[in-house]
Amino acid sequence: MIDIINVHKGFGEQRVLRGVNLTIEKGESMTVIGGSGSGKSVLLKHIIGLLFPDQGRVIIDGQELNNLDQHGLNEVRKKFGMLFQMAALFDSLSVWENVGFSLKQHTKMSDQEIRAMATEKLALVGLKGIEDKMPAELSGGMKKRVGLARAIAINPAIILYDEPTTGLDPISADAINDLIIDLRKKLGVTSVAITHDMHSAYKISDRIAMLYKGEILEVGTPDQIRQTSHPIVHQFITGSAVGPITAD
Repeated sequence: MIDIINVHKGFGEQRVLRGVNLTIEKGESMTVIGGSGSGKSVLLKHIIGLLFPDQGRVIIDGQELNNLDQHGLNEVRKKFGMLFQMAALFDSLSVWENVGFSLKQHTKMSDQEIRAMATEKLALVGLKGIEDKMPAELSGGMKKRVGLARAIAINPAIILYDEPTTGLDPISADAINDLIIDLRKKLGVTSVAITHDMHSAYKISDRIAMLYKGEILEVGTPDQIRQTSHPIVHQFITGSAVGPITAD
């Protein structure tokens, strides 16, 4: 579903991605772990075609993004749903209007049809009867669920998760993890998450990739990553202050 081949990206003199190679299979749940500044968000922006590599290739479902015009890019982007780090709901829109935003933009559905679809997607993430509430009335966990309902509103083939558990208490965070797993089973989507939350990474992933200073150091199943002998990966997953990674 996703092929990232020798991708390099820099901004001025700062080299952020340094030859990233990663393949994500259809229906797989891949989590990219790494510290702040490791290049996780930049990699995610390459996958969805918001950034393009200085060198290398990004191929989504057989289509190389570098070869597409704006119309082609827009069509590929319709394959994606995204849960943003802080949910990124529109404060001035109700819950159902937030969930149905992409439907309003990209379809000819009536408001009544969009509201019905939003209600259906909200039920999938465990929220009922809140369609007319405003984002300010919601808890952090509820905002994340609404953001997830919005991500699946257009029935995407791929869902991107940007730090899905950030800002949540442990119980709410684990509920989001369970939702990610449940939606992948129900919808058959390919999932790509970036996170530094190892509990989340172990739980939601088929495979985990460690990104460090713009390079993939290791890819493996959760069990393989837990048992890693790579000193940098081991230090990161155990959260130790002692090792080759130094605190900023």
